[in-house]
Amino acid sequence: MSSHTIPPSHTQYFVLWALCISHFLNDTFQSIIPAALPLLKDGLFLTFTQIGLIGAVFQLSSSVCQPLVGYITDRYPQPYSLPFGMTLTLLGILLLSFAWSFPVVLVSVAFIGFGSAVFHPESSRLVFMASGGRLGFAQSFFQTGGNFGSSIGPLLAAVLITPYGQKNIAWFAILIFCAILWMIPLSRWYHRRLRERRSSECTERTEYTFSPAQTLPKRTIFFAVFILLVLVFSKTLYTVSLSNYFTFYLIEKYQVSVQQSQLFLFAFLFSVAAGTMLGGSLGDRFGRKLVIWFSILGAAPFALLLPHADSLWGVCVLSMLVGAVMASSFPTILIFAQELMPGKVGMVGGLFFGFSFGSGAIAAALLGGLADLGGIEFVFALCAYTPLIGLITWFLPKER
Repeated sequence: MSSHTIPPSHTQYFVLWALCISHFLNDTFQSIIPAALPLLKDGLFLTFTQIGLIGAVFQLSSSVCQPLVGYITDRYPQPYSLPFGMTLTLLGILLLSFAWSFPVVLVSVAFIGFGSAVFHPESSRLVFMASGGRLGFAQSFFQTGGNFGSSIGPLLAAVLITPYGQKNIAWFAILIFCAILWMIPLSRWYHRRLRERRSSECTERTEYTFSPAQTLPKRTIFFAVFILLVLVFSKTLYTVSLSNYFTFYLIEKYQVSVQQSQLFLFAFLFSVAAGTMLGGSLGDRFGRKLVIWFSILGAAPFALLLPHADSLWGVCVLSMLVGAVMASSFPTILIFAQELMPGKVGMVGGLFFGFSFGSGAIAAALLGGLADLGGIEFVFALCAYTPLIGLITWFLPKER
């Protein structure tokens, strides 16, 4: 890192906490969608293909716009984009609670996805600004909030939605309104920082600079970013198979209730959150490439064993192990890419978050079609091999 980088002693811990909680709230509301899928399937008589399309629309709406939002906000920062994005989520949740047909469900999840598309790129910039040089730690801390939120969603659905019906989703609107109010002071802090920068003629490009990437040719940087995106795809493909279809897999193979399956989904998503917290900090300490090797290939044995587990609790333990190990990769991959492309924090954040959601959209649709054709157990047996894609980590450039 260059001498222009803010030292770790200036890490803005209060801002990181506020961002972590904001990410927790944002992803809690977004995780309502996969948790509510069994309820929507039974209530609206949907096929697995339609379930996959719901996931696809949600993921695409939250992914396509993210790189564009990140590119624009790199040039023209928008301090109040966080509460605006949460307002879009509020509209989507209200519409989903009263959705009476499959097309209305698609529109509602698209609104929720657009809210995510606005939230993530600009919040990634705030994390970068508040990190004080501890980039891996800050990014892991931020993403842990989101992953814990994703894990809480199924638990809330099991308690508040499944026993009482689809209309109970509307109660989340109260929490979303509170989240909007929570984000306003954060946006004000961001606005003050921008004014301070303009007054001191300090730009983000000079405040945060990485010397290693400046010595690499553009072709090497673009190839490395491509490899990182493929690694994200391998992680996303497997994670989508669990987050979208784990409940159906447990219901079909072990005859558990919908509520019980949502609790097991909560356990998996909780392990993902725990693994995320470790990844970035380990990358700061031991190097990002080593952590990527461990996080993706280390999950392969557990993933390959999961479809052959004999007991329900064995499946639960294996899913938690693979979730924790694999989740440690994303913060490290994102920081690796930001170091490769200095001065483009928002665009890189939008690109990687967006690609993660977009590839998840395609995977959700394809896996839903495969489940209709070959059965849900076939899907899980096939997805068990996706962590082996992590072998391409070999082609990443060496770190200094």
